[in-house]
Amino acid sequence: MKARQNSFVLACLFALECCATASASGPDQFKAFIETTQSARASFSQSVVSKSGRKAQVSQGTFAFLRPGKFRWTYEKPYYQLMVGDGERLWIHDRDLNQVSVKKLGLAIGSSPAALLAGDAAAEKHFAIVDAGASDGLELIEATPRSQDGGFERVRLGFRNNLPQLMEVHDNFGQVTTLRFERFERNPALPPGLFRFVPPKDADVVGE
Repeated sequence: MKARQNSFVLACLFALECCATASASGPDQFKAFIETTQSARASFSQSVVSKSGRKAQVSQGTFAFLRPGKFRWTYEKPYYQLMVGDGERLWIHDRDLNQVSVKKLGLAIGSSPAALLAGDAAAEKHFAIVDAGASDGLELIEATPRSQDGGFERVRLGFRNNLPQLMEVHDNFGQVTTLRFERFERNPALPPGLFRFVPPKDADVVGE
């Protein structure tokens, strides 16, 4: 009888532990991420697969952001490209072409996939967000832009411990871009200069 009682107690304790460690839903983790993350930095790997299923194009890099609207996104492999949002403008530097493109940040980021990471807390103003269940240990959300001007159909974000681990962007041409985040740091101290950009003197600057 005593052995049975011990087994029953252990079973109850195990059940309580499972309940305590169960993951919050994707929407709850997304909300917690937005509310508790003022700045972040991480590395990423990105793959792009066309509608035809052609072999994925793979690239790697790093990113950092500081809310609201400041971010730095760097592609390091296989070629270098830098995108900097300084709070007012978005700068895109293609070093191989020696060209810099610039546009107003509000228009560029408002309903873009980047807004789900680095934008303000009003994500639901630009996206319809629903619970997309769980997969591979991640809790998922699916975000559909309320405006059709963004060039993509939907974004899927995967969370673990209230931090994004996966972003999957489905564009209007059937292409799927998948980003996997590593070494994600929440609220690091980031130098202000990280979000400033001065075009190289000999670069061709295009845009506003």
